[in-house]
Amino acid sequence: MRLGRLLIPVVTVSLLGAATWWFSRPVPIAVTVHEVGRGMVEASISNTRAGEVEACQRTRLSTIVGGRIDSLQVKEGDRVEAGQVLMRLWNADLDARLAVNRAQLETVTRRVNEACTLADNAEREAERQASLVRRGFVSTSVEEKARTEARVRRALCETARAEVITAQSQISATITDRQRTILVAPFAGTIAKITGELGEYSTPSPPGVPTPPAIDLIDDSCLYVKAPMDEIDAPKIHPGQAVRISFEAIPGKAYDGTVKRIAPYITVVEKQARTVAVDVDFAHPEEARGLLVGYSADIEIVLDTRSDVLRIPSAAIREGNRVLVLADDGLLTERIVKPGLANWEQTEVLEGLAAGERIVTSLEREGVRAGAHAIADAASN
Repeated sequence: MRLGRLLIPVVTVSLLGAATWWFSRPVPIAVTVHEVGRGMVEASISNTRAGEVEACQRTRLSTIVGGRIDSLQVKEGDRVEAGQVLMRLWNADLDARLAVNRAQLETVTRRVNEACTLADNAEREAERQASLVRRGFVSTSVEEKARTEARVRRALCETARAEVITAQSQISATITDRQRTILVAPFAGTIAKITGELGEYSTPSPPGVPTPPAIDLIDDSCLYVKAPMDEIDAPKIHPGQAVRISFEAIPGKAYDGTVKRIAPYITVVEKQARTVAVDVDFAHPEEARGLLVGYSADIEIVLDTRSDVLRIPSAAIREGNRVLVLADDGLLTERIVKPGLANWEQTEVLEGLAAGERIVTSLEREGVRAGAHAIADAASN
């Protein structure tokens, strides 16, 4: 009986101690972990601001002279061919001047025929008089008179020929003035915008004064992407590098491209970073058909690629290249790693981790630190 009485307090104290330990034990923190594995890592850089789709050829056409729009032979969205007339200004005065010039040319051409025929006749007469002088039938004064007449007639012939050249030049000048009132497509493309209507006055753009073009013509058969890159990344970019192109208007799809050109200067935009413009060609131009000029675009330039390397999510790395490893006993331990190639998503690990170890990626959760107890949550891989 005495032994039983002694066991009761002992059991009671043990139960109280176990209960105290149970309720005071550290509660494991639920963390998201990622198992270290092998795969491909790329080093890449992206544009700082949205780029856009550009046409290889785009021209904003304006007439050389001002005038009233007399004929619009296209409308917005039309496909046109090189050399096709797009717009004419009123030029009836030039048509009238051209008719006068052509009439003058016809007149002086007839005058040439008349003057040169008389010159030929006078030269033949001078030769005949020279023959008579040699035979003693006429005096030398008669021959001199005939030769003088022949020279005068030949001079009149040459003057008439010069007048023909002048008349032809006047026609060319009038045709040139007439062409100033006509807009012709310099290449095949699509009419993007027309400024002006029939009967309105079209004004050419004076130097240094930007005015809307009469016709905006785009060659949308050849497209490329222009995007601004941070000046810090400029030395890393070279023609021929692989690029991935994406568009906000076409989510979930990436287009392959290559760096075509890097601008030879830095662009400074007020209150924004200094950037360098990079032109990117589509690797498969047929895939770009149907894209609209002006689409906002993002580019990712691939600087280097390594396959089958040990890698971890870049978001799991803390300052000083530290990561948290979840051990089998549930304890979080800190580890310093030596990173290799990296991008926003993946970082190559050269030293400090082994395949199969679990690292914490939910670093923002409260209480996640070295020495804490944790368990992997359902979102872990």
